[in-house]
Formats: sequence, C-alpha cells, structure tokens
Amino acid sequence: MKEIIFTNTYNVDIDQPKPASQFIPKWYKNLESYIGGNKKPDGDGKTQVTIKKCIPVFDAITAGYIITSPADVYVSMKDGVQHFEWSDFGLIGFHPVIQAPEHPLQNGNAYPKWMNPWSIKTKLGYSTLFVQPFHRESVFTILPGIVDTDTYIAPINFPMVINDPKFEGLIPKGTPIVQIIPFKRDSFKMKIGNKKVFNEQLNVARKLQSKFFDKYKIMFWSRKKYK
Repeated sequence: MKEIIFTNTYNVDIDQPKPASQFIPKWYKNLESYIGGNKKPDGDGKTQVTIKKCIPVFDAITAGYIITSPADVYVSMKDGVQHFEWSDFGLIGFHPVIQAPEHPLQNGNAYPKWMNPWSIKTKLGYSTLFVQPFHRESVFTILPGIVDTDTYIAPINFPMVINDPKFEGLIPKGTPIVQIIPFKRDSFKMKIGNKKVFNEQLNVARKLQSKFFDKYKIMFWSRKKYK
C-alpha cells in the first residue's frame, strides 16, 4: 500500500486529516438503498434502487482523504462585501478578482482561500487532486487543482467561492474543506473504439442483465482502500 504523508506545519494541536470514508454525508447515511425499502423486482425486470446503490457515487464520496477547518470562521456583510473573521490561526487569505475575472464561479467578491496547515507528500510518480468534497452540501466551493506532491511538498492552499455572495453565518470548526485524492501520473493517447471494442461492451451489458441486484459491484468493481 502506497503512503501519503501529512505534516502539521502550524506546530499546534489541530484535527488531523482522515480518510474520506469517515465523513460520509448524513443524507447518504440516512437514505434507503431501495425505494420504499422493497428489495424486489418491479415487475418489468428492474429494481427500484436509490443513489445509495450506485457504486461510482460511493467511490467518489469515500475517495482519498478530507481536511477539515481547524477553527470557526464567521462570514458577515460589511459595506456590501463579505467579511471573514476567525479566532485563531492564519486561516483565510484572498486572491483579487483580477486573477480570475471570468471564472464561471466568480461572484464579484475577491476569492477567499483556506490557508492549509498541512503539507502533503506522495511517493515518486504520484500527484494529488484537490476538489470540493463530493456529494456534500456546503456554503462554499473550492476551485479544484492538481499538484505533483512527490516533488512539491510545501502546504497547498485552497481558493474558494462562497456560493451565495450575500451569505452571512458560521462555517464551524470541523467542516470538510477539501477532498484529497492521490493518483499515479501516466500519459494517455485517445483513440476511437473499433468493432471489437463495441462487441466487448455489448458483452458487458448482457452480463449485467443476468442479475437483479448489485450487478456492477459483484461483477466489475474493485474496492479502493484509503487508510
């Protein structure tokens, strides 16, 4: 199993990053796997499943690691501009709008950013994807990025946008702020599939029709492990 190393650069006691599997959203936990709780075919050879049975969604929610806010942040409006307050740490920085004036998430305010207390180091040949935690309600959205964390091991900060430019309220300590997914770098060349590949996918589709429940999970899925 490959290692990813998180190092606290603040030299104070803060919550450590943890596997994303420890931050399953409540809406997902509370959702039934089958509509109405009925694990049975619907009479037309299909099953009435919810998104909880979608393994690609599960893989996204549980991929990698989560860093949380080490302290409360309070957002208020002052003279028509969002103002950020926090009680400790150098927690929030800013990028001026002019650095990304046409970004699709731009809302007229400067881009606040989470000042990350953790440096991240991966094995040679591995980079890291930084994204907004998947399938989770939040008042902010970070701007995703990729860093070659095998060579660049200084702390990486996370620019964000407050989704509502007039939002006021508390972003509490412990809020998931970024999902961190290490991956092995490789080079790819795109091709268009031929008749052979077309027939291969038909065989996969036919194989799926042989079972009612957990088709992809049983036949094709490989469990991903992040500890």
